[in-house]
Amino acid sequence: MKTLKEQTDAKIAAGRNAKPEFMQGVDDVIAKAKAFEDGKDALKIGDKAIDFELPNAKGEVIALANLLEKGPVVVTFYRGSWCPYCNLQLRALQAKLNEIQALGASLVAISPEVPDDSLTENEISKMEFTVLSDQDAKVARQYGVAWEVPEFLMEHMRVDRGLDLKTINNGNANVLPIPATFILDTEGIVKWNYVNVDYRTRSEPDEIIEALKSMS
Repeated sequence: MKTLKEQTDAKIAAGRNAKPEFMQGVDDVIAKAKAFEDGKDALKIGDKAIDFELPNAKGEVIALANLLEKGPVVVTFYRGSWCPYCNLQLRALQAKLNEIQALGASLVAISPEVPDDSLTENEISKMEFTVLSDQDAKVARQYGVAWEVPEFLMEHMRVDRGLDLKTINNGNANVLPIPATFILDTEGIVKWNYVNVDYRTRSEPDEIIEALKSMS
């Protein structure tokens, strides 16, 4: 089975072949974001994670505190079910979910996407981990990973993808999370993290598993 990096690299390469000018534009946007250190305020290892209560696709409110009572929690922020890189990442995590759970941990995936009937029908909602909606990006802001998306990417989503983020996210039109993953121990302390403003790159599930093993 290909690693997540191999899958995302292949998608990036395909994008460069199909739309070289667009991908160069993405490179420029990401380079600028990195130069301004977007994501620098994300929770660091040793920080205490802020508790949250967010709805799942069925409207049930899930509290981080309740999950932590059962063991470590892997919290991953993703942009939405419309994001192909997010889908690759979450499929890869689903494939490793048994190993994550065998180490006593649970997995929570958070995006701004509104929990409605359409969300209950997409592939992500059918995965076996907890999927939550942070539609105003409040929790993403608290974790330091909220990102105001540059107009270049917003135009691409509106024009090329036909995406209406204001509707998808129930009012939040231009703030998405930086793809980031945090491993929290039962006290809510960050033991491992991955934060990268380049939405085309993600942490490997095997890295998460190794970090959980080191905690146990």
